[in-house]
Amino acid sequence: MRSLLFAVMISIGLTGVVRADESAVRSVISAQIEAFLAGDVTRAYGYASPFIQQKFGTPEIFGTMVREGYPMVWRPSDVNFLEIEEIGGRLWQNVLVRDAGGVAHIVEYEMIEGAEGWKINGVRVRKAPESSV
Repeated sequence: MRSLLFAVMISIGLTGVVRADESAVRSVISAQIEAFLAGDVTRAYGYASPFIQQKFGTPEIFGTMVREGYPMVWRPSDVNFLEIEEIGGRLWQNVLVRDAGGVAHIVEYEMIEGAEGWKINGVRVRKAPESSV
């Protein structure tokens, strides 16, 4: 019984943290998408985590990777925020994104918090269920 109570308390505590940070996380993702739409890869790169920045080295290389590998993020026609989740100690924001052709994708943003606030530490893309289309 004590273990169950502890698990419930931890769950409630994590949910509170997720809700408190949801607005900040969504602001970072929105700002990066706006930067991509404006063609400002330097600003978009600034929303990436230190790990991502180190991996790609320059805003230009990062921008090329996003443009070629994630066109639905580079030029979305529609963006809708879905649930935010804590999975395995990591925070994930799910976003329904429609690409230029109107095809729906779920983009899962892994977020990390550092000294400068929330940063995007990576994304995973999956096709949206038919009901989202």
